[in-house]
Amino acid sequence: MTTIRLVQGDITRESADAIVNAANSSLLGGGGVDGAIHRRGGPAILAECRKLRASRYGKGLPAGQAVATTAGELDARWVIHTVGPVWSATEDRSELLASCHREALRVADELGARTVAFPAISTGVYRWPIEDAARIAVETVRSAPTDVEEVRFVLFDERAYDAFARQLG
Repeated sequence: MTTIRLVQGDITRESADAIVNAANSSLLGGGGVDGAIHRRGGPAILAECRKLRASRYGKGLPAGQAVATTAGELDARWVIHTVGPVWSATEDRSELLASCHREALRVADELGARTVAFPAISTGVYRWPIEDAARIAVETVRSAPTDVEEVRFVLFDERAYDAFARQLG
């Protein structure tokens, strides 16, 4: 059974087998968590992302999917990039957000990762309401078949931490 822990802080400072990146579909860095991971992880991550773009993901990584690269200078073996959906008031995209978590865990299993650190996917510039994102993330991780021993949600601020804590009960 997977243990779920919460940490308030900077995901780029975490030590884990794999760190999940809330990437944009280009895989070439961006703002928020994505930019921070690329900056702290260094050029090796971007180099592998460019190779992925040149081969399997010429049009970018679709929302809800996940792919791994080196973690570069981060205190991890891998970065698992996943593209969260942009929140919509008129279209239910919950399944895509759940898929981000399931697919990241599937990739983690393929890699043999035992500890995985997740950010609050889609809650930044993609505007997903934090309470709903926390519910989807926690429910999905709890129900996903995985060999990952520990999932750590690394939450940047107190508001996000509290939302996830309420979901864990």
